[in-house]
Amino acid sequence: MSSSEHDSGQDRHRQGLSRLRDLCAGDGERLDLLEAGLALSTLHAEERLDLVPFRQHVAAMADEVADLVRRRGAQPEALADVIARAYAYRGDSETYDDLQNADLVRVIERRKGLPVALSILYLHVARAQAWQAEGLAFPGHFLIRIGIDGARHVVDPFHDGSVRDAAELRGLLQQVLGPGAELKPVHFDPVPDRDVLLRLENNVRLRLVKRENWTETARSLERMLAIAPDRPDLLFEAGQVNARLDKRRAAIAAYERLLALDDALADPELRHRTETLLQELRRGLN
Repeated sequence: MSSSEHDSGQDRHRQGLSRLRDLCAGDGERLDLLEAGLALSTLHAEERLDLVPFRQHVAAMADEVADLVRRRGAQPEALADVIARAYAYRGDSETYDDLQNADLVRVIERRKGLPVALSILYLHVARAQAWQAEGLAFPGHFLIRIGIDGARHVVDPFHDGSVRDAAELRGLLQQVLGPGAELKPVHFDPVPDRDVLLRLENNVRLRLVKRENWTETARSLERMLAIAPDRPDLLFEAGQVNARLDKRRAAIAAYERLLALDDALADPELRHRTETLLQELRRGLN
């Protein structure tokens, strides 16, 4: 790679992070999940991506759902009829751990992905109908809930957009927690949009950690901190990973940001561990 190509790549990376930060700025619960997911994809890509075709593709799905709603009435099944049946989106159970399954652009290109990646498409299309739509961190399986005319429906994007009833949800729960598990209100707590994006990128981070690819893990943490800059757990891990890579100044910066948070004051053990690691790093610079 030439120096000009390297500089261009660095500029694109900085611009991509800035774009992601702007999309995730503020404390509001609602974010533009599609745009933020596409912004993450630009940061995964080695070359510049043209996002226009992907936006147009998702807009076309939203338009087709709107057409179905006009003809048949507002029903959650319209999402599956368009996204799963007409456009053939499905969960990738064969190569579940493939990093492409957590990259929204690659999910759109391949028409398959992880539950949370598919959920972003379903949430966007549902919200385009002015329906209430939110993610659910159901045990072992990310789902979404759609509110239409006062009725609430749980949709499973990974399994062809199926609308799940209570018996099916209980069965899913018992597959994860055992045969005696019962549905509880906590299983239906909504997931803030910021956490949906973190969950998407965390799938990338976990697979990179498993491969012990610490350089790319550091970059994944950088993306997660662009989404949620004040998460103590992310700052602490960023410090650890950068220290492992011998990027001492980056590690020090992460630990210093962590210690400046009120959350660090509320957790004496975390604060002590961070201060100890920070002192060791600072001594190493002398």
